[in-house]
Amino acid sequence: MGVTGRERQLLAILKLASEYLERQGVDSARLDAEVLLAHVLAMDRIDLYVNYDRPMDDRELAEYRAVLRKRASRMPVAYITGFKEFMSLEFAVDERVLIPRPETEILVETVRDRITRASKERPRIADIGTGSGAIACSLALMLPSARVLATDVSSDALGVAKANVKKHGLEDRVVCRQGDLLEGLGASMEREMVDAIVSNPPYIPSSELDALSPEISQYEPRGALDGGPDGLDFYRRLARGCVEFLADGGFLALEIGNGQAPDVIGLLTEAGFGDVESIDDYSGTARVVVASRPAGCRVLKNGAM
Repeated sequence: MGVTGRERQLLAILKLASEYLERQGVDSARLDAEVLLAHVLAMDRIDLYVNYDRPMDDRELAEYRAVLRKRASRMPVAYITGFKEFMSLEFAVDERVLIPRPETEILVETVRDRITRASKERPRIADIGTGSGAIACSLALMLPSARVLATDVSSDALGVAKANVKKHGLEDRVVCRQGDLLEGLGASMEREMVDAIVSNPPYIPSSELDALSPEISQYEPRGALDGGPDGLDFYRRLARGCVEFLADGGFLALEIGNGQAPDVIGLLTEAGFGDVESIDDYSGTARVVVASRPAGCRVLKNGAM
């Protein structure tokens, strides 16, 4: 992108950058060009147009070229900038964690609303497979009396989650713990009882991973995507194992992939969960399944079933 004179002005640079990304097959070329330029210049996107005739110096141009090359290679914008907005909050992200999606906000809102209706004085929530910690931190910020346990099998992911917990000043209410799925909740007599278990588990069928967009298949952690042969492996494990960690009146809330609602509802119903229902996202697609703790499970004071 060799430029001189007026071609160094922001509006002209944006035009060149958008055309370059379009040629590389980037769908949202103009938007991405704006976001990346605003990132390089530490501006808001609107400021790019307010200052449309501002020239860029050599250092700025070099930095912008570098991030454009990354985007042209299909690296997600969030990994380039190092952050992603979720629930109107900013979270640090990198290639150790899945990038938070807007549809996951439905999961967070569902848990928030159910906890609020239950009027628990100090609700306890477990976020299983926390990744960046976006779900755990969002719930803790929306529910100021809540205590959240955020678990992940990946120590790399927990490094990102802990950074976000610190970023949002939640060290006293969000605890990060390593463990495979429910292992982070403890075992035997030491297990922790919670009022809600929330999870956005891997749910892409293994055979479909390579067909995903390059932004996903080439960059996002496969372990956070691969749900096994039919995409349901983690739902089966959660349905079988989470009952013993749910306190009386507790519930399980899960994000699901397109078309998975009937299968996940069936798994939870078979496991004895009650009041099983699916919740649509804003496009009308079933995105969350929520279910109440099976009736008849007695919890002793020491936490044993």
